Amino acid sequence: MDSDDDMLEAYDVESGEEYDTSSDSDDEHGQSENESDYDGYVAEDDSSTHRSQVNYVVLKEEDIRKRQEDDIKQVSTVLSITNAEASVLLLHYRWNVSKLNDEWFADEDKVRRTVGVLEGGGSVVVAKNPRKVKCGICFDKIRRVKIVPVVCGHTFCSTCWNGYISTAINDGSGCLMRKCPEPSCHVAIGRDMVEKLVVSEEDKEKYDRYFLRSYIEESRKMKWCPAPGCEHAIEFSATGTGISYDVSCSCSHRFCWNCNEDAHSPVGCDTVSQWILKNSAEAENTTWILANSKACPKCKRPIEKNHGCMHMTCGPPCRHEFCWLCLGSWKEHNERTGGHYSCNKYEKDKIEGLYDEAEKKRQMAKSSLERYTHYYERWASNEKSRQKAFGDLQMFLSEKITKLSVIQCIPETQLTFITDAWLQIIECRRVLKWTYAYGYYLPESEHEKQCFFEYVQGEAESGLERLHKCVETESEVFQNAEEPSEQHFNAFREKLTTLTSVTKTHFETLVKALENGLSDVESQAACSKETVSKKRRWSKVKELTLLF
Repeated sequence: MDSDDDMLEAYDVESGEEYDTSSDSDDEHGQSENESDYDGYVAEDDSSTHRSQVNYVVLKEEDIRKRQEDDIKQVSTVLSITNAEASVLLLHYRWNVSKLNDEWFADEDKVRRTVGVLEGGGSVVVAKNPRKVKCGICFDKIRRVKIVPVVCGHTFCSTCWNGYISTAINDGSGCLMRKCPEPSCHVAIGRDMVEKLVVSEEDKEKYDRYFLRSYIEESRKMKWCPAPGCEHAIEFSATGTGISYDVSCSCSHRFCWNCNEDAHSPVGCDTVSQWILKNSAEAENTTWILANSKACPKCKRPIEKNHGCMHMTCGPPCRHEFCWLCLGSWKEHNERTGGHYSCNKYEKDKIEGLYDEAEKKRQMAKSSLERYTHYYERWASNEKSRQKAFGDLQMFLSEKITKLSVIQCIPETQLTFITDAWLQIIECRRVLKWTYAYGYYLPESEHEKQCFFEYVQGEAESGLERLHKCVETESEVFQNAEEPSEQHFNAFREKLTTLTSVTKTHFETLVKALENGLSDVESQAACSKETVSKKRRWSKVKELTLLF
C-alpha cells in the first residue's frame, strides 16, 4: 500500500473507526452468508448512522497464513496425523474443519481412501538398496537411491517426479489435488513432496501461492479484495438486520461483498447488474441506429442524415439516391414534390397514416435513447467527480495540509474538518452515482414516486455541489495566502463544517428513502388526503353552523 493509503488508514484510526477482528468458530468455511447493516457515511457521530456496526475484518497475508497454519495444526493434533496429511485432507474438504472432523471420526478408513491419504505417513522415504529399479515414467533402470517411493509403493525417479509436479504447477491451481502418477493410484501428493522433489524455487513459490489462495477462495465468509494489485482479503460476518454488503479494504477500495462490484448501497445488486449490462450491451447500439438512421430502400444498409438536404445518396457500391422523408427514388422528386427541403408526397402519405407505425417506432427508440443518455451521463459524471475528489484528498493529505498548517499557524490536527469534507464528498458522489441507475429503472408509471425521488435526489445533489465547490475553491485561497487570517479562516471552518453536516443529512434522507423503496411518498400522500378530508369536513361543519 502506498503512502497516500497509509495516510487514509491513519486518519481512520484517529477518527475512532475500528474493525471487529474477532473470528468465528473453526468451521467458518462451511457457513453461509446472511445480510448485514449498511455501513456507509463518514460520520462525526457514529451513533447517528450504521457505521458503528462494522461486520467485516480486513486480513493481510500474514493473518491468512497464521489462520491457515492454525487450522492445519489443529487437525493434525486432533486426528493424530502429520501436517502434510492434514493439509491434503483440508484441501479436499475445502478447509471445513468441522466437516472433516465429523466424517473422520464417523469412518476414518473411508476418508483415507477417498482423499488418498494412506496409513504410513505422507513423507518422502528414499530407500538405500543399491540395486537398480525401473522408473514407472521414463522406464529407465536407475539405482534405487535415485528412486523416490511413496506410501502406495509406486516408484519413480526424482527427475520424472520433478517434471510431473512442475508441469502440474504451471498448469494452475489443480496441482493442489494432484495424485500419484500411476493412473490406477489415488494417493495424494502432499506439500512435503513438493518441497523436497521440485527443483525450481519459482515453481515452489507458485505452489505456495496456490495453497494460500485456496484458503480464501474455498471459504464462504472470505474473499480477496478485487482491487488490482491488492493482496488483502475480507472476512465478512453476517450479523445484524440490514441489507448492505458494502465493505472497505485497507487499500481504500470499497466494493460490494455480494456481487464484487464497486460499493453501491443503497441500490440493490440486481439493479447494478442490469445497469452494467445495459452500459455494455449491443442493444444500445441498435437503439441508436433505429433512432438516428434509416435503411437504404435498395440495399437496406442504415444511413445517418448529416446534412439539411433531403436528397440522400447511399455509399458505394449501392449509390442509390432517395428522399430522406418518404424513402422514394429521388428521380421521382421535382418541383411538385417540394424540392430538396420538403416532400409534399411524404406529408400527404403521413396524413393518410402510411408512416404512423414506422414513425412511432422511431420516436419511441429516440425517446428511450434520450432517457438512457440522461441517466448515464450523470452516472458517469459523478463517478469522474468522485475519482477527482479522491485524488484531491490524497494531494491534500500528502502535501497541502502541511503547507496550510504552516501558513495559518494551526496544527494539522485542527484541519481535519477539511479531510472530513473530502471524505463526505467521496462517499456522497458514490451514492449519488448509483441513484441515477436506480432512477432509470424506476417505473415511469409511478409518477408520485418519481417526483418524490427527484425531489430528495435534487436536494442532496444541491447540497453536495455547494460543499464540493466550497472545499475545492475556497480552501485554495487560504493555501495560497501570504499571511494568516484567523477571522476569515474561522469563518471558512464554520461554513465548511456546516455544509458537511447539511450534505450528510440530505444524503441520509436520500438513502433512507431508497432503502424503504420510496414508501414515504405513499404515507405522505395518505397524510395529505387525510388532511384534505379533515379540512373538507371542517368546512362543512362551518357551513352548517352558519345555516343554523
